[in-house]
Amino acid sequence: MTTVVDAGTSGAETFLQEKEEVIDHARVRVLAFLNIVANGMNGGLEQTVDQMDVMLCSETIKKYPDIIVGVKTAHYWTEDPWDGEHVPWAAVDRAIECGKSANVPVMFDFWPRPGRTYSDLILKKMRPGDIHTHVFAQQFPILLPDGKLNPIMAQARQRGVIFDVGHGGGSFWFRNAVPAAKQGFVPDSMSTDLHTGNYTILSMNNVMSKFLAMGVPLADIIRRSTMNPAREIHRPELGTLSVGKEADIAVLDLLQGNYNYIDCGFARMDGKVKLIARMTVRAGRILYDPSGMSMVQWEKARPQYFTTPGLGNSKPARADDFPRE
Repeated sequence: MTTVVDAGTSGAETFLQEKEEVIDHARVRVLAFLNIVANGMNGGLEQTVDQMDVMLCSETIKKYPDIIVGVKTAHYWTEDPWDGEHVPWAAVDRAIECGKSANVPVMFDFWPRPGRTYSDLILKKMRPGDIHTHVFAQQFPILLPDGKLNPIMAQARQRGVIFDVGHGGGSFWFRNAVPAAKQGFVPDSMSTDLHTGNYTILSMNNVMSKFLAMGVPLADIIRRSTMNPAREIHRPELGTLSVGKEADIAVLDLLQGNYNYIDCGFARMDGKVKLIARMTVRAGRILYDPSGMSMVQWEKARPQYFTTPGLGNSKPARADDFPRE
């Protein structure tokens, strides 16, 4: 991939560290949603409402508009009873308030429960352009008991709500994804939610391949993996190839064979196609080329290739000594 978007690892108090230690040194473009929790995704502090500082979050977003593309809320009070310090919609409401102040979308990682329902989130709370990620997770009633698509999904889309895959280590279940896709409901954007706890996701190509196995057309998958996400984060110049744009290119190969895909419930789906990455080009520079697509045949290599280091004045050859086709 040429561009990645971090989904709320850091908050206003920790963003500068992420920027200096990760973003500024990345070879690909890295953008970010800022966590409404000032300390970011940090366990217990995600449950502390006082950590959800709307003004500090908004000010940080405005300070780094070239990197921060939205607000993220996640993991708030998923099990314990509500109390005076933990009201049902605290994280959602504060994230939306920050989104309004900074004029950016909000991404929701959400767990429905009594007092905080999924239908209220997507039909009442979320604004047009806001994003619900992990849409095919096990906890969402996107299907009715008879297997038909819940009408609230179409109603939310009509309101302008955006649905995202956000596969992750526990948020993609074929029992929801396959029936929904067969009834025409495919998420607006496809994404990985890659983190150290992932097992069933592996890569963006793996996510895309699963949707191929589910019968979604390749062109549709590409659009939902490139142009759509770019539009959702208000960066329409990304995710497309055209004259005058940066040369950000992912070269993929479509393999035919027998392949197996697993979901977060450790159930399997069989498929006949698989996408793999052959090359990644970021801003015109080749970053990934494991099969040597850009390299010359060895017989045609530069003279330096055929020298032996240590003899005469020869020096060890380096990668930059050799041209790419």
